[in-house]
Amino acid sequence: MNNIPTKEQIRQWITDNPGLSAKRDIAHAFGIKGDARIDLKRLLRELEAEGGVEKKERRYREPGALPPVAVLQVLAPDVSGDLFARPLEDGVDDSFRILILPQKGDPALGAGDRILARLTKVGGQDHAYEARLIRALGANPLKVLGIFRAAAEGGRILPIDKGSDKEWRVSRDFTGGAKEGELVEGELVGKRQMGLPQARITARLGDPSGARAVSLIAIHQHGIPDQFPDAVIAEAEACLAAPLGQREDLRDVPLITIDPVDARDRDDAIFAEADHDPHNPGGFVLWVAIADVAHYVRPGSQLDREARKRGNSSYFPDRVVPMLPDVLSGDLCSLHEHVDRACMAVRMVLDAQGRKLSHRFARGLMRSRGSLNYGQVQAAMDGEPDSATGPLMDGVIRPLYAAYEALKLARAARQPLDLDLPERKIVLSEDGKVVSVAFSERFEAHKLIEEFMVLANVAAAEELVRLKRPLLFRVHEEPSPEKLNSLREVAEASGFVLAKGQVLTTAHLNRLLGQAEGSEFDELLNISTLRSMTQAYYSPKNFGHFGLALQNYAHFTSPIRRYSDLIVHRGLIAGHGWGDDGLSVRDVENLDETAKLISDTERRSMMAERDTSDRYLAAYLADRVGAEFTGRISGVQRFGLFVKLDETGADGLVPIRSVGREYYHYDADTQTLTGSDTGQIIGIGQKVLVRLAEAVPVTGGLMLDLLSLEGATLKTGRPRGGKFAPRKPAQGKAKADAIKRKVTRTRR
Repeated sequence: MNNIPTKEQIRQWITDNPGLSAKRDIAHAFGIKGDARIDLKRLLRELEAEGGVEKKERRYREPGALPPVAVLQVLAPDVSGDLFARPLEDGVDDSFRILILPQKGDPALGAGDRILARLTKVGGQDHAYEARLIRALGANPLKVLGIFRAAAEGGRILPIDKGSDKEWRVSRDFTGGAKEGELVEGELVGKRQMGLPQARITARLGDPSGARAVSLIAIHQHGIPDQFPDAVIAEAEACLAAPLGQREDLRDVPLITIDPVDARDRDDAIFAEADHDPHNPGGFVLWVAIADVAHYVRPGSQLDREARKRGNSSYFPDRVVPMLPDVLSGDLCSLHEHVDRACMAVRMVLDAQGRKLSHRFARGLMRSRGSLNYGQVQAAMDGEPDSATGPLMDGVIRPLYAAYEALKLARAARQPLDLDLPERKIVLSEDGKVVSVAFSERFEAHKLIEEFMVLANVAAAEELVRLKRPLLFRVHEEPSPEKLNSLREVAEASGFVLAKGQVLTTAHLNRLLGQAEGSEFDELLNISTLRSMTQAYYSPKNFGHFGLALQNYAHFTSPIRRYSDLIVHRGLIAGHGWGDDGLSVRDVENLDETAKLISDTERRSMMAERDTSDRYLAAYLADRVGAEFTGRISGVQRFGLFVKLDETGADGLVPIRSVGREYYHYDADTQTLTGSDTGQIIGIGQKVLVRLAEAVPVTGGLMLDLLSLEGATLKTGRPRGGKFAPRKPAQGKAKADAIKRKVTRTRR
């Protein structure tokens, strides 16, 4: 005979064994078989009715308790750096404190991420549960940023994301006091279901049409932290300037900084002179000094935790969201002229061909001789020095350019990828309106700084490899075979050749770009080559840097704005025994996690910066709807063409419905559309004339009408004499394939 347990025994079993709480698990635990299962079912129903247990998806649990496995949303780290989470399950009290216990090999988690975790109830702690990751579900997609439209029943949120046309419904109880037309953030209420999603407004962000709201939208939308916690500010303000102490005194080295004219922080300084060693004729000694951020941002500190969480600074046309508080980035860690500043420096010896013969690192104290800008230095070299550059010409500026000429020889021999894609700069007025969009000026002074920084980064990576110390490499892997085949198709269709059947190097790609230079296919090949590249990332493992044609490469030169550089600085400090603020045991243990985290934050910033530029450009063009613009096709998809406008660099979409009155076959390999009737081939890089049909500043979206392709007018209306009957897709594809084969044979 089965011994039926008491209700209290059943309740206690469920409490003690949350993972074994189905009816069959309980029956097995108490040895209940046969007809006795009916009595167990009755007891469970009574317990549920009395509130002793809850039933959820055929499982029983303690009232108000969380299930043993649950979906959680990660919260921002607390002041101690610990990660907590809240449950996302319906009908569950989301006020539980759930501590996430990271395990070796777990991916980096950040605020807003959704995870599936195994929960353990704990007592006597400041948290009710502990969670161990089962798998990451990605950043929480159940949020919306949009414009609030008030209504009698509450209102609606109109999303500002491009391509999102589904409104979110907000009940009267969940408006959070939002007013008509305000920019708001909302989150999903309940499960996703048919019809409009229901939202709760969680933040009110003000007037979306305000000029300064553009970057704020992107910052909030991408979850970039833009307010420093009080504890972080207090720690930064308590910092004092580093004394000379055991540092190497470099104040006699006439280092200078060269930055953009509007730079607020100056984290790198340079100096070069001829090498007086008779064994190195025509050689140079080059110094690169970088702000010693590690002295102020120590492992495990509040500053360190916040910098790691941010990963990098984010730059927008109207503001910067810095990685470090301004008291550090704009003062103590900024190499201002004529003041003593702590630095990490590397002295490099070059031969006459720009090859690095040796290097030596030092932790020192420096004093900049001048805070110069790129245009100022270039003007001085072009014969127009001013009061700041004049006294520095012979002793500092000319030797820098002489060393750069040697480095150019080394660069030519190394053959890094040489893309020619000019950047445009959005210029704002004082009230935040777009004044102009112009090409950024590119001086030799820019290239000089870039080459010096690349060389210093190489030296840092080589030094840590020599010391056998952990570090974060900057990795850029070679293109995938699939992307190379796509690039080869574009090259061959343009009449050029990309070598096949051999190990691809940047020299091969540069040869292709050189063939196209000055031709009508110049921009096409540059864009296509860029798109074939993989994205660079950080890793404790070294896979080389394909684009720069370098085997050992790490970021060392910008610790004010990149956490990766701070890790490299700490590695050098630990490797040379320069203090107790070097790479910590925890830094080393979490190196994989840190690499993933800061690679993700870098991509986050890039997307936010791109979205901000799109919105500013759409606002700039909003009053020119109906105007005609020249441009080039920058992307081809089944649904239409992306066009980059020549005047502003803005990207707009030409929907496929306005590309002509025939069926177009899309070829993903060559990224082309082929007309089924005319054989017209539309591809990346072709010149077009378009009309601006729509500009939506709040989303950054531009819609275009295609008027002409390579100077030829496209017919987009219906043919005379009757209704236009589009060719069926299967028929169009068959004819397009035949045309493509014919075109290919003709080109050969």
